[in-house]
Amino acid sequence: MKRLHVHVGVDDLATSITFYSTLFAAPPTVVEADYAKWMLDDPRVNFAISAGHAGRGIEHLGIQAEDAEELAEMAARLAQAEGPVLDEGATTCCYAQSTKAWISDPQGVVWETFLTSGVTSDYGNAPALARLASSAHAAVGACCAPALAPAPATGCCG
Repeated sequence: MKRLHVHVGVDDLATSITFYSTLFAAPPTVVEADYAKWMLDDPRVNFAISAGHAGRGIEHLGIQAEDAEELAEMAARLAQAEGPVLDEGATTCCYAQSTKAWISDPQGVVWETFLTSGVTSDYGNAPALARLASSAHAAVGACCAPALAPAPATGCCG
């Protein structure tokens, strides 16, 4: 069964760990100097926070696969979505080794699909999320994703 992933950038990691531990009634399953993660079953979510990697607020959303078959299913869905897909492949991100692909929705919200295969002591070194206020499918780099090419600007602010 897949798991929803939410990654939030925070200003104060310790204060945020206290807040989310209270909200979820559980301590984080991973804590690093700049990162914490809760692998919750109720609700079924991989919720992560980090400080110093991007702005505060939602960095990106995602769907975490449990096996290669689920990841392939998600890759097929991304291919059917109308936007550029970045197939990042094997990478290190958020103290984990994963296979990933990225897309942005019509409002520019970045989504990742991934399968985690191991842990690492390195956060990852890809660019931080650049929040674009422009067009549909404005693809950007998230905590660990290289930037996608942005779509042409449209609408009142393009």
